[in-house]
Amino acid sequence: EVQLVESGGGLVQAGGSLRLSCAVSGFTSEDYTIGWFRQAPGKEREGVSCIGSSDGSTYYADSVKGRFTISSDNAKNTVYLQMNSLEPEDTAVYYCAANDIGFSRSGDYPRPSKYNYWGQGTQVTVSS
Repeated sequence: EVQLVESGGGLVQAGGSLRLSCAVSGFTSEDYTIGWFRQAPGKEREGVSCIGSSDGSTYYADSVKGRFTISSDNAKNTVYLQMNSLEPEDTAVYYCAANDIGFSRSGDYPRPSKYNYWGQGTQVTVSS
């Protein structure tokens, strides 16, 4: 059974940093993609970043480029999202998700419907 468990959320002032972790378990294949998504109250869930397990290729939404960094530690089966220069607009519940069925095009990377496993989410609140 695939499990994704997020941790690391919290309250931080604008300009501060947080690192989110996603502990991954249960995959029988080494070829999957882990994505980070966020959902603010009243808004749709949006893709923030993702990383491929086999080649380490990454994707970032324009809104977080230069501020967020995704990485993976294969020995620990953990994917991280380092978030710097946080802004109040980054306030949301952050979810990690996994796709082990592949993508037909790169434009699908940030689409929640393309991910078939989800964690429970962790709250990130950025105060102004």
